[in-house]
Amino acid sequence: MLLQLKDGGDLVKIVDLQELIDPNNDTVHAKEQEGQEEQETDTFKKDELIFPSGESLPRCWLDASYRDAN
Repeated sequence: MLLQLKDGGDLVKIVDLQELIDPNNDTVHAKEQEGQEEQETDTFKKDELIFPSGESLPRCWLDASYRDAN
């Protein structure tokens, strides 16, 4: 899955989708999409990522207590 960094707009490829959707993780491992060579895996904070369309990530991916909020 490709996501975009809020600052700069660079695309990153998520390495482990389960890590992304787990609300108990606040970081994910991903590879920046630069050039044609495969990049090294790096760690990114979920709150710095958005979908390429500009939409935010779902709250249930970010907040383990999302059901308790009013």
